[in-house]
Amino acid sequence: MENPLTHEASALINFRNYTFRDPRSHGYRWVDLKHLRFPAESGEAQELLSALIGHEQFRDDYAGGGVLSEGARHGPYWLRLVTPDVYQAVNREKSAYVLWGWVNQSGDVPAELEADLQQEVFDRLATADHIYHLSGLGNEAVHDWGRVHEHFHEFVLIDRSAGRITLLVAADD
Repeated sequence: MENPLTHEASALINFRNYTFRDPRSHGYRWVDLKHLRFPAESGEAQELLSALIGHEQFRDDYAGGGVLSEGARHGPYWLRLVTPDVYQAVNREKSAYVLWGWVNQSGDVPAELEADLQQEVFDRLATADHIYHLSGLGNEAVHDWGRVHEHFHEFVLIDRSAGRITLLVAADD
């Protein structure tokens, strides 16, 4: 069966590209966004999550390997263990709280970075119809070198009016 999602665009916000007061405050953090389109007749959120997991763009280890069409890893996890039921529906407030806490873990960020994060991340959270947080996988799901990230936050944003699903990963190496 053909995947109903089509890759539209990707964006990367790398904290190292901004000037921090303390040069180490970037903490090797970054946000990766993958935007995919879905047809208007697409089904429920669980079907969209399943299509996302089955899409080639989901096969990214986020550790320098990029998207691998035959990849067996997704971030720190074995791909085969990532299923729609490990995503928890969350509200805008909780997702923003988690992400702002991660963003500000080393103090305030430069105004330019904050503006870019607002536009690319937090404005998208505000317009999403549904937000899902990858959680509940446990240690058995972590692959052989999956602990390269100190923090790994993944959210899936579904915006039906735009016909877009966004895979948002915020992490640090």
